[in-house]
Amino acid sequence: MDGIEKLQKIIDESERVVFFGGAGVSTESGIPDFRSVDGLYNQKYDYPPETILSHTFFRKKTEEFYKFYRDKMLCLDAKPNKAHLKLAEMEAKGKLTAVVTQNIDGLHQAAGSRKVLELHGSVLRNFCEDCGKPYDVGDILNGTGVPKCSCGGTIKPDVVLYEEGLDNDTVTEAIEQIARADCLIIAGTSLTVYPAAGMVRYFRGKHLVLINRDPTPMDDSCELVLHDKVGEVLDRIKV
Repeated sequence: MDGIEKLQKIIDESERVVFFGGAGVSTESGIPDFRSVDGLYNQKYDYPPETILSHTFFRKKTEEFYKFYRDKMLCLDAKPNKAHLKLAEMEAKGKLTAVVTQNIDGLHQAAGSRKVLELHGSVLRNFCEDCGKPYDVGDILNGTGVPKCSCGGTIKPDVVLYEEGLDNDTVTEAIEQIARADCLIIAGTSLTVYPAAGMVRYFRGKHLVLINRDPTPMDDSCELVLHDKVGEVLDRIKV
């Protein structure tokens, strides 16, 4: 039995599948993973991405933050890929109970998924830090400099920056979903970004599956490991 056949068997006999995904889920939609060796570190910016995307940098060098953010983080032309579409289909047919994602691109919802727990927020939501007024992502993308609210406050993306804590309600529900699953599919993540990566430790179910291009620290703990593109694997599953 090959890996795809084994995955099909696991999904067929599971009733509560939860999907835990990272940047590798969206790279097939053309969204770059800024941690990969694709040159994002060696570019026109004076600081590495982790520094720019930090709470401290946002506060001290807000204009520089927004230059990088508009240039690299707003991939609004990206479309859902085979992975997003298959997960939405699995949910619609009652097989998948939740998607827990580290991504901030909104592609799971664009594909039709309804139960999506965004651990790191979303670029599609933005709000004034002073009055809380919401702003569309287009207001950010099409503006220049530091975006300001009509009240004069600074507009901030609803994205969890480095040094910031995750939303408690989202974390709680993600842990509950993982803990109640009988199958957890971990995909497109190196499992090195905490606290998100630590959430998979709450899984107590029967089938632990990992789909990732490269090896991860959890490969030895999984029933099935597929070193491949997430979309190519999931597209071959029948639900």
